[in-house]
Amino acid sequence: QVQLVESGGGTVQAGGSLRLSCAASGRTFQLYAMGWYRQAPGEERELAARIWWSGQTTYADSVKGRFSISREAAIDTVYLQMNTLKPEDTAVYYCIANSYGGIEDWGQGIQVTVSS
Repeated sequence: QVQLVESGGGTVQAGGSLRLSCAASGRTFQLYAMGWYRQAPGEERELAARIWWSGQTTYADSVKGRFSISREAAIDTVYLQMNTLKPEDTAVYYCIANSYGGIEDWGQGIQVTVSS
């Protein structure tokens, strides 16, 4: 099992930036990808961005060109740099860790609020 600690959320005005961090601990040697999902009020949870240990990344169309996911392997931490934020980016953001064997671990979620 992998434990995840998220940080960096908060409230920002439209057009601003935030950086989310997700630090993994535990059986991190079994990880092959991590990412960020988000869930707005009344909406389904959706993938915002994911990074594989190969270096490949994927983004939701709605965040392409504005969000960037990266990884600092030495400290088992993944970052989500969010620029040019819009009110529709307001959501609870959840970190997810994918381990071999089909195991998924989730963080508790962190609120991001973008005011207009």
